[in-house]
Amino acid sequence: MTRVTVWNENVHEQEHEAVADLYPDGIHGAIASALEERGFDTETATLQEPEHGLTEEVLAETDVLTWWGHAAHDQVADEVVARVKDRVLDGMGLIVLHSGHYSKIFRELMGTTCSLKWREAAETERLWVVEPGHPIADGIDEYIELPETEMYGERFDIPAPDTLVFNSWFEGGEVFRSGCCYRRGAGRIFYFRPGHETYPIYHNDAVQQVLANACEWAAAGDGPEPSFGNADPIEDIDESDERSVH
Repeated sequence: MTRVTVWNENVHEQEHEAVADLYPDGIHGAIASALEERGFDTETATLQEPEHGLTEEVLAETDVLTWWGHAAHDQVADEVVARVKDRVLDGMGLIVLHSGHYSKIFRELMGTTCSLKWREAAETERLWVVEPGHPIADGIDEYIELPETEMYGERFDIPAPDTLVFNSWFEGGEVFRSGCCYRRGAGRIFYFRPGHETYPIYHNDAVQQVLANACEWAAAGDGPEPSFGNADPIEDIDESDERSVH
């Protein structure tokens, strides 16, 4: 069974009644519950826990880590970010959600500012499936319509995705690359845009299905372990050349 650790900074739920009303168990609780209902083994972790709940032991047992952050990116310890990055490069999947585009871990893995346009106006969003054959789009209609969302608009300062699964249109006219797939080292990364804390995004069935599909896709596979460094030849060759400076 795929083990998913659902990480959330868990700040808005404690500071804003409207968010607590929408997510009485926290955004992390809502996501973990939805994934558990779809057959995943889930655990949660938050910013306030020792080592933000992301100890070496927790990460070693995690197949996929989901990340939601917004108000406290700067409070995430650099050593924890480095630890997560190492696990991603080693094969752990990473699902970055909504304002997690500005998280230390996503910016570190992308190597760019990850900046964008934004607007809070409770406007309609349509997430169009632009790669219907991709596993993350399994069971999703031609588009997902969300009646009230925060707008994110281009230019989104990210590297070109390996695969773009969703592209959003907003009522105010903007468009945005909302479902971006990457590979870093042995790890798979998916950025998924919807999820502003004052709207019931994570209670939406289609959004929950995308998250489940993404976790399935991002989980490490059973392929051969890559090897690095000096290698013995597979075939017989003359190894008498002594010109190496290594």
